[in-house]
Amino acid sequence: MKNRAVVLLLLVAFATTAWSCRSAAPSPYSTPSEHSRCTVEAERLSKAGAEVAEKDPDEAERLFRESLTQDLFYGPAHNNLGVLYLKQQKLYEAANEFEWAKKLMPGHPDPRVNLGITLEMAGKVEDALASYRAALEVYPDYLPAIEGVASLTMRAGKKDERLAGWLDAIALRGETQGWREWAITRRR
Repeated sequence: MKNRAVVLLLLVAFATTAWSCRSAAPSPYSTPSEHSRCTVEAERLSKAGAEVAEKDPDEAERLFRESLTQDLFYGPAHNNLGVLYLKQQKLYEAANEFEWAKKLMPGHPDPRVNLGITLEMAGKVEDALASYRAALEVYPDYLPAIEGVASLTMRAGKKDERLAGWLDAIALRGETQGWREWAITRRR
């Protein structure tokens, strides 16, 4: 009898948890309760959006927004939505999503690099440099951040004692042959 009671309690707890994921808040920007967040579903939707982003940006946006409806605090969905907006040249919207992602993913450099790219495209050189440097504080050897900060430092004609080291890193580990050649020609 005791085993049946335990099984019944487990079934009720599972059903309550499953129901709470389905009854998430109707808007991604309403304040969710801990019980209304469904991170597993948010992750699934965000991954699905990332898979279709190149072919169907409208569907990807719908999936990212639905992901955020499931869990407003799921940082990767904010970052993915920001990347989608960045590709569409919606810089304000992209920057907003990267700010969210940056706060929700404090140990991950991608939102900071993506914000740097966005700020750079908006002509905010100092803010972009600061964002790339913030990515390097989180992950000191992160190549996309090194490439971003080195490239913008050079193009903006800024002086930075770390530039030679950044160029060396790109020359050795650049993501593409083009990056490696770019760094080698700038080191001279």
